[in-house]
Amino acid sequence: MPIVRVELWSGRSAEFKTDLAKAISDVVVKKVGCPVEAVTVKIEESPMENWVIGGKPGGSK
Repeated sequence: MPIVRVELWSGRSAEFKTDLAKAISDVVVKKVGCPVEAVTVKIEESPMENWVIGGKPGGSK
């Protein structure tokens, strides 16, 4: 039972998240050889300001 956890900045549409989860599931099925019903994709969102990348707040250049 593969479980894939994805973390994203908040603000993506439900359609985007559904499409992303399906694409990830398809790859896992192909590479692992399990049925699609065995794949769980968990998408977690948090605001951009909660991320710090390279010592800088998320989204800053």
